[in-house]
Amino acid sequence: MPINAFLTGCSPCGHGGGASWSSASVLVSYINTWIPGVDIETFPISFAEFLAAYLAMFWCCIGSILLLPLRSVALPLNGEEAYTSNSEAAFHTLQKWYNDTSGVYDTTGWWNSANGLTTLGDLAAISPALKRQITDVFANSLVAAPKTNQGLQTSKVVSSDFNILSSYRIITSSQLDAETAADPKGFLNDFYDDEGWWALAWILAYDITQNKDYLQAAVDIFADMKNGSTTPCGGIWWDKPNTYVNAIANELYLSVASHLANRSNKTFYLPIAQEQFTWFQNSGMINPQNLINDGLTTDCKNNNGTVWSYNQGVVLGALVELNIASPNPIYLTMASSIAVAAISSLSISGILHDPCGTDCGADGGQFKGIFMRNLQRLQKAAPDQRLLVFIENNAKSIWGKGREAGSNELGLLWEGPFDGPGNASLQSSALDALVAAAAFEGRGISS
Repeated sequence: MPINAFLTGCSPCGHGGGASWSSASVLVSYINTWIPGVDIETFPISFAEFLAAYLAMFWCCIGSILLLPLRSVALPLNGEEAYTSNSEAAFHTLQKWYNDTSGVYDTTGWWNSANGLTTLGDLAAISPALKRQITDVFANSLVAAPKTNQGLQTSKVVSSDFNILSSYRIITSSQLDAETAADPKGFLNDFYDDEGWWALAWILAYDITQNKDYLQAAVDIFADMKNGSTTPCGGIWWDKPNTYVNAIANELYLSVASHLANRSNKTFYLPIAQEQFTWFQNSGMINPQNLINDGLTTDCKNNNGTVWSYNQGVVLGALVELNIASPNPIYLTMASSIAVAAISSLSISGILHDPCGTDCGADGGQFKGIFMRNLQRLQKAAPDQRLLVFIENNAKSIWGKGREAGSNELGLLWEGPFDGPGNASLQSSALDALVAAAAFEGRGISS
């Protein structure tokens, strides 16, 4: 077979066949000139095949170098829009704070660590390269974290601006009495919102691994949350001392019930979720601007408390799950109205910003990521270009303006500049936004 026939239509390294043939033809012409009396096009097949392979490799090298700039434009690997690779880089920074012994993250609190694990679950869903490492973290935390919680005393105070200030005291094993040691707390404590965060983390771990131990952990947690449904206002208490009925605990109760309705005993969990939705919708916490205030007064009225991003976020994921369990247009319509109102109210130049500004404390720094995580879930269920643009703009701003380039630590101010030092709470919160953008990477965001 003449070598020209072999080279016709050949497209090594993924470059166009026409270009390959043209360049190869030129090289064949030169070889015919360099080796007098040899017509390479009719040379015996074994040598022709060898030479064709050589020419193909030569073209691959030259073509790859010449086309590298164009390929970089098509698949940005180092820019602000490389959402998946940026997420993976931010994950590696986050994990420097993960404590294998405690099963939670250093530099942050108990409930924040549950959110960190949830962020990892979303990342595992889009990054096959990290899935094994993340599932190992889940497995470790399922065993180690309850031991940490056993010796952890959590206290919380609601500040004047309705931010929650958490503090922790470690109780040594020698201080634990025999009765407490014989009845481990698992993932329970005195705050139903903390329990809800851990339930959602384990539900997502179940989704990623199909390990029923995680689902059972969520079932057990929800059983305790249900004990809080003794308020005079309806819904559940925020805390076991029964001091406050707030939005976040009740949104989490709705979300966990809705998630379990899709994964466990639907006949048990769906009626709870539906009843909770009806109550929440009529509780008064959703104001006329479609924004959710922090909670209720002692006489069960809207307390006009601060509109936090996380209160606008958890309900979005809850309504997406409830709509899966029992489709009803009102669920996603309500979710979309809250999301759009929150974006309008809590953005500065298109970047998410909580009312606490630069002084959000150890808890408030987690809030924005929770909103972005649940906004991603709503966007998948009810696509809206406005949500996509918002997700992309925040991810780009975090990476371009709110990051310490040397360490890939991410700060509180997503609009920049980086306001370190970083910690696991701020890192996982911003990572939620990066993962949300990565979930839609290459699908025409902002186009």
